[in-house]
Amino acid sequence: MTSLQIKSALLFSLMLSAAALSYAAHAAPAAAPAASAEPASGTMVMTARETPEAACARGEAAACTVAALRVLPSVDKARSEQKAVGEARAPRSPGRREIGHGALAERALVPVLPSLEEFPYTIRCVSEVLSSNGSTSQASICGSTLALMDAGVPIKAPVAGISCGLITEGDRWMTMLDIQGVEDFHGDMDFKVGGTRKGITAIQMDIKIDGLTYDIIAEAFEKCRRGRLYILDEIIKPVIAEPRRELSRWAPKMFSMMIPTDKIKDVIGKGGKVIQDICATCNCKIDVQEDGHVFVSAVDQEDAKRAIFTIRTIVEDPEIGAIYKGKVTRLMNFGAFVEIAPGKEGLVHISKLDTKRVERVEDVVAVGDAIVVKVTDIDQQGRINLSRRDAILALEAKKAQQEQG
Repeated sequence: MTSLQIKSALLFSLMLSAAALSYAAHAAPAAAPAASAEPASGTMVMTARETPEAACARGEAAACTVAALRVLPSVDKARSEQKAVGEARAPRSPGRREIGHGALAERALVPVLPSLEEFPYTIRCVSEVLSSNGSTSQASICGSTLALMDAGVPIKAPVAGISCGLITEGDRWMTMLDIQGVEDFHGDMDFKVGGTRKGITAIQMDIKIDGLTYDIIAEAFEKCRRGRLYILDEIIKPVIAEPRRELSRWAPKMFSMMIPTDKIKDVIGKGGKVIQDICATCNCKIDVQEDGHVFVSAVDQEDAKRAIFTIRTIVEDPEIGAIYKGKVTRLMNFGAFVEIAPGKEGLVHISKLDTKRVERVEDVVAVGDAIVVKVTDIDQQGRINLSRRDAILALEAKKAQQEQG
């Protein structure tokens, strides 16, 4: 067996993982399992299950792995990554072997995970083994890489894993890649290496002999390196070369931002009124941390962006020239007061209410109306001057420019 002979068991397991994940990532919510121990709110479940008979009927593989990924919104600073590798058997809790394999797969993938600021989600990756006659832990690393990238998790680089075995007889010895069950049972070494193109992220070795020579170790490392690169370049890359740029449309969209700590009270409001109004208006969930971290989650990305824009409007001074959508709060003979953000109100003078002459303010707007306004000036006392006329003209000009372009 040459160093680049990757057995059909691992090849098929990876292709099966990719096919299952590609289907599940774009399935409608109705396709997700109805009964789940996970929180029903804000949960994206990407999973695929087949019976061992159905899976193995699709090829002559001795091992097939299906990886499942759940991405849950998280506001905790701690990241959670749990993996378990369980071979086909009656349902029960993970044993020592499964926990050990999960720890190895986790160690291989954690170095490439994005930071909390880049990706504010809790990641739970599960690899379920339907049939095994190869390295389940290394197949789980490869399947988990496919799952993470297919789910849109911005990992730094793809990770692959490969195992190397050893047979000795006197002074003679031979190493082999991706050892099967019989080779593991009769062999003298099970050497597992996971990593990226640039280096190793996890390593584990089990030996049944007293020691290894330098030549054996060097050859095992080289074979694992070549095998790992083969999996990355010839198997994973053709399926999905990089993480998807966006999460599944069914996944909750989560964004984070920082605000000054002295502005937290303004965002929350008296008795939580401001933050509750934002959540209700934008159909989202907002969590504010004591250090100023704000996490906004919503099913619709546009809802989350509107909530973020509203929060920025509260904590930042209005920008001259910016256009806002505000709510008319009061009518006066000389104009209308418009709230562009909770606690921030400006005046639209009667001369700037419309593109034509206005005799009475009541002829154009009423209390409670939502109108677009443009900030034209902020005086030394912090009073905001607004113009509905300028906002309408600016939006019309932008629309005409887009139609011409």
